[in-house]
Amino acid sequence: MLEQTRVHCPYCGEGIDAAVDCSAGSHRYIEDCAVCCRPIELEAEIDAWGNLLRLDVGRDDD
Repeated sequence: MLEQTRVHCPYCGEGIDAAVDCSAGSHRYIEDCAVCCRPIELEAEIDAWGNLLRLDVGRDDD
């Protein structure tokens, strides 16, 4: 169960679509920006029913 959500790259500021696997529960993963190709660290908080509660975006070099 993938949920698409719009986030902004912490490097270049461009809006990109991130696919979050809500069936995996809360998790962290890295996805490259489609514009500048830098690694974005995403942390998804998923509730017990598989709903995306929060998606935090950060730089991989922080």
